[in-house]
Amino acid sequence: MTIEIIGVFIIIAAVIILFAFEIFPMDKISFCIIAALLLTGLVSPEEAVSGFSNKAVITILCLMILAIGLEENGAISYLAKGLKILKNWPVVLATVAIMLIAGSISAFVSSTAVVIVFIKIVAELREKYQLPPGKLLLPISFASILGGSCTLMGTSTNLLVSNIAARYTGEKLGFFEFSLIGGTFLIISIGIIAVFYRFLPKDNGDLSDNYDLDRYLLTLTIEKDSPLVDTPIGESFMYKEADITVLRLSRYGYDQNLDNHDLLIKPNDVILLHCSLENLQKMRGEGYFEVDLAEKDHFTSTKSTQIKKVANSKNDNEESKEEKDESLLLELLLLPGSRFLGRNLSELKTMLIPRAIPLGVNKRKKLRILQNRLHQSNHEFTKLHVGDRLLIQTKPEYVSNFENSNNLAVLNQYEGRTPATPFKRNLSILILVATIAMAATGVFEVMTSVITGTLAMLLFKCVELNRIYEKINWQIIFLLAGMIPLGIAMSNAKADTWITEELLALMSGQQPIFIIGLLFLTTMVLSSVVSNNATAIIMAPIGISLAGGLSLDPKPFILCVMFAANFSFFTPLGYQTNALIYSMGIYKFKHFLVIGGTISLVLWIVGTLLLSSML
Repeated sequence: MTIEIIGVFIIIAAVIILFAFEIFPMDKISFCIIAALLLTGLVSPEEAVSGFSNKAVITILCLMILAIGLEENGAISYLAKGLKILKNWPVVLATVAIMLIAGSISAFVSSTAVVIVFIKIVAELREKYQLPPGKLLLPISFASILGGSCTLMGTSTNLLVSNIAARYTGEKLGFFEFSLIGGTFLIISIGIIAVFYRFLPKDNGDLSDNYDLDRYLLTLTIEKDSPLVDTPIGESFMYKEADITVLRLSRYGYDQNLDNHDLLIKPNDVILLHCSLENLQKMRGEGYFEVDLAEKDHFTSTKSTQIKKVANSKNDNEESKEEKDESLLLELLLLPGSRFLGRNLSELKTMLIPRAIPLGVNKRKKLRILQNRLHQSNHEFTKLHVGDRLLIQTKPEYVSNFENSNNLAVLNQYEGRTPATPFKRNLSILILVATIAMAATGVFEVMTSVITGTLAMLLFKCVELNRIYEKINWQIIFLLAGMIPLGIAMSNAKADTWITEELLALMSGQQPIFIIGLLFLTTMVLSSVVSNNATAIIMAPIGISLAGGLSLDPKPFILCVMFAANFSFFTPLGYQTNALIYSMGIYKFKHFLVIGGTISLVLWIVGTLLLSSML
């Protein structure tokens, strides 16, 4: 063993410790790796930064942009809206169906994006149909991982392993080459979840509070020229939109029966809504908050925010668009001593106009059974207290006034954006389908296909560059860019050759099934404490070298590392979607250890048998 090999092993051990104990963020660890490799002379300066131009990294970046375009235009949510049919199914069958859907979507879309969307869907299913989130979210996370393992562009791990295979063997993995094996793993895991379903937690409070799905209270008054007048409340956008809940409709001071969906909306009706920030922005973009900040006379202490459609004239539309483009939303946290405390939304209007318009309030206290906790007066219920969050519409020049206030804290700033249209949504889906078709049929290689798809998203304005900069998970990009030079350093120092020679001596005379099984188990265990991408970069060259030393086909060894690196089910640490679900407080470590451990054990046995049969 040379000094260079020892240096590489020391760096790898340090990286594993840093990842396992989360001493630094991922991107900082990446810079530590690059610096350590450069200072020790294990890589050249060009090799140290080669990760930033690596084909797999560029492909992953483009896939993230495609996922952002789908999410921004509501495509993923639209495709999953049919889940409401599951409300009358037994929960175990609903869980199986959702796993199949999540796994199928994750084969082509980022698994993290899919899980985030499904978290919102599960919140709706719980609120409207009492489907317990504890029975659904962990299976969704596992299904997204397994579904992503079915195609080349399903996960970043697949792309990295394919790139490493091309560098060492000159052969890339096909788009659907391993889909049958991945699909088998998915079906087996769904069966295991169905058996262990009873061990999943039933419920854990309000999912919206656990995952910060912000929902605001809005008091809205129907104007006589509103298009909602004489519309049955059950046919209004407020009932059709999943994330909007009508809490109360008051007419002449009396509450109306909301169970009567044929109740006609009348002028001067006062409606109390509970809706997500996303839908609040959508209503604002569609003209239901069409208010001029300069027209103070439009508001009195007795009027609520008006619901009215934007005028149809061209001039009015252009003026409205200009106004919305230059306005933004601020989320303010109410601190002790604020002059807004004890005020309701109607009173705030007279205090804030013309600088801002209050749109809604996010109550500090949990409002789990909100309909049963309403006060008789909407004005009393929307009074502000310390810790409440107030959402206001203002202009950029007034932002500093709120930032410099001693009794307010600006939590978030949201730029005014035009809501996605069905055309943009369908176009985003079409672009994704075309991208997949180009990659799957071999018209272009995967990187060329996803770059073309990304270009189409940008040219057709399905996603804006500023949104890409905000929503890209840059930690993943820097992690990959830092880990790739580590693989190069292993090759430069002949560390992979040394490991292969030691493994060959250990496995001399052993059957291929034993060799594949040991490689699968080692990779899977390492992936439980280190990210799946880092594990793949470390283990893929070793697997390929091992196959070469044994004079065996490298393809089963490549697939072995790829699947095993993805299958980190028995801890919440190795895969981002598991960490996301675990952070919500619904599950305990034992749920991953017992259920995920069982899945990992079964997939290890099945994977070993399937892959060794290819030799």
